[in-house]
Amino acid sequence: MTVKQQWVVVLGIVAVLAGGAFAASHFLKDELTSVGVGSDAPGFAAGTLETPARMKSLSDYRGEVVVLNIWATWCIPCRTEMPSMEKLYRELGPKGLRMVAVSVDNAGEEQTIRNFVKEYGLTFEILHDAAGSIQSIYRTTGVPETFVLDRDGKIRKKWIGADDWASEGNKRLLEQLLAQPKS
Repeated sequence: MTVKQQWVVVLGIVAVLAGGAFAASHFLKDELTSVGVGSDAPGFAAGTLETPARMKSLSDYRGEVVVLNIWATWCIPCRTEMPSMEKLYRELGPKGLRMVAVSVDNAGEEQTIRNFVKEYGLTFEILHDAAGSIQSIYRTTGVPETFVLDRDGKIRKKWIGADDWASEGNKRLLEQLLAQPKS
């Protein structure tokens, strides 16, 4: 094989690899992008418990500081953290904090979710995503997972598992975000 033929083979391989990389990045872009601290929060849609056909989306909270919790009634760690979420909401809700908990319980479990809300005395917003699509949109590894979003829709904290949301560290972070002016 001549040097010229070798270069043609090398350039052909490079072209195939570049084409494959382009195709992979185009078709797998959602799987390749990160949903983590500093990234834009992806949009979602979930039904309200009062009127399941009425959908709420991330755009409904534009300009707000949001604690977005993905949970389920059967999840023991979710049960553990809900009282601290309620405590945090009662303290910072009047200052503008939006607490949104999206249940990924199966379709037809709305009454179970309502019973859970009543049992724990939850006063913040509870939505239901029976299809569980929010889990793939936010690339969760399970429940609970919680995302703190600033007024610009950027993720400022991501927490996997239960947390004490009424802790001083969490309150300090949220108070800083709430102190930022609305844009």
